Amino acid sequence: MSSFYVGVDVGTGSARAGIFDQTGRMLGQASRQIRLWRPEPDFAEQSSDDIWAACCAAVRKALADAAIAPERVRGLGFDATCSLVALDAENRPVTVSPTGRDEQNVIVWMDHRAIPEAGRINAGGHRVLEYVGGTISPEMETPKLLWLKEHLPETWRRTARFFDLPDFLTWRATGVEVRSLCSTVCKWTYLGHEDRWDAEYFRSIGLGDLVDEGFSRIGRSVRPMGETVGRGLSGQAAGELGLPPGVAVGVSIIDAHAGGLGMLGAPLGDALPTAADMERRLALIGGTSSCHMALSRQPVFVPGVWGPYYSAMVPGLWLSEGGQSATGALIDHVIFSHARAAEVKAEAESSGRTVYAVLNGCLEDLAIAADFPAALTRDLHVLPYFHGNRSPRADPTLRGMVSGLRLSDTIDDLALLYLATIQAVAHGTRHIIDAMNAKGYAIETVFACGGGTKNPLFLREHADITGCRIVLPRESEAVLLGSAILGAVAAGDFDSVLAAMSAMNRAADVIVPAKGRIAAFHTAKHRVFQRMHADFLACREIMAR
Repeated sequence: MSSFYVGVDVGTGSARAGIFDQTGRMLGQASRQIRLWRPEPDFAEQSSDDIWAACCAAVRKALADAAIAPERVRGLGFDATCSLVALDAENRPVTVSPTGRDEQNVIVWMDHRAIPEAGRINAGGHRVLEYVGGTISPEMETPKLLWLKEHLPETWRRTARFFDLPDFLTWRATGVEVRSLCSTVCKWTYLGHEDRWDAEYFRSIGLGDLVDEGFSRIGRSVRPMGETVGRGLSGQAAGELGLPPGVAVGVSIIDAHAGGLGMLGAPLGDALPTAADMERRLALIGGTSSCHMALSRQPVFVPGVWGPYYSAMVPGLWLSEGGQSATGALIDHVIFSHARAAEVKAEAESSGRTVYAVLNGCLEDLAIAADFPAALTRDLHVLPYFHGNRSPRADPTLRGMVSGLRLSDTIDDLALLYLATIQAVAHGTRHIIDAMNAKGYAIETVFACGGGTKNPLFLREHADITGCRIVLPRESEAVLLGSAILGAVAAGDFDSVLAAMSAMNRAADVIVPAKGRIAAFHTAKHRVFQRMHADFLACREIMAR
């Protein structure tokens, strides 16, 4: 009798669940929205109770859609955004919000309230920063913890447990407090290769009370992916999820990293990929933001790229993580803040298409008179740092720029700005790949999943601009598959995470980059991309005088 596995993915706007078999084929999926509060600029908050309820509803609906008996599910895996959850000693939510509402007990990954705290930490030159690309981000957890201690001291006093959201989910599912090497190494400065917290770091940044408590509030049991948490689903969680008690629950993983597990093991040809092959592959997980994951056998230090993180995605391998803080969110902002957005949306609704398909159609018409489609933006350029830069500049204070606007606001103008924005995002990916290759990687293939990868224009521009072939996974919901893989390994049905990846990952379409005039065009445009950043800094310097 076949066995099945459940993957649960919590993104910024929704919780999703997928049911998979041992070959990585998805039989059913479901999604439930989760609420987001923005009490102040740069603040983003959620509710852990709301998130758990959404997970339970999504799993029950996915099981119904898959039409399988719950008793045939052997394993369950969770992934989520790297958001900070606060609970008191009775496991009740504790506010992280200036509103004081306990319901709002999650600081979302993209929250930038802790920019000053991150700046102070970075000024200290701490050893642990070597393993986050040299610069800690306000999106990581220790700056957020420091912000809470200094700005909400009552919250700091009341909170008995601080969880990364993926670890909160496994705790809620099992009742056992286990922290993942993925989240603690990538977002909390845990030294995975030494299996310890750095007490000196926490004391020096003003969080010494965590050291005095023996790190009880942030995790004493830190385990790698592929292990099982406790004895599986608790009776209460099983009832809420619609699964039998005791189903194996895997150690959790961050959402983008789950996407890497769902793609990077796919064979390209007859042979299964080796650890050495991983150094030529990059996982691009696109959505509101984008993450860029690469694995290596030895640590690779890339300034501005997070890591190297030991065993943070695949046990025994080092992970480097690049990222862009706003990609899908930026493209949507450019579209829906434009004067013609309502017209494009109305046309999309009347024709049964997406707004992206409508704009792609406009660009196809405009390209008839161009040398090639990308050339439509020869005089229109975007610097995509509207929400700062995560990699490789590691500067959250950067801002976006647009060069080449005309005194016109037609739908065609919107289509051109949309194209230039997608190109800018792709040039950001090229910048990250170039930085990684300069330090020892040899990336030539990009495995891509996520919202943007459903857009053929997004894929074409990324292939042509990076010069890498783009591989799409057979299972487009690679993040869900990655979580299900952790459930399968936890159930004991595969010997290792790599073995499960090889069995459950498959490649589908391959997009090959253009050469000749198109490649030369993008080489020139990449020089403009770099020049715009330099010009932004020059303008900032002038205004600072």
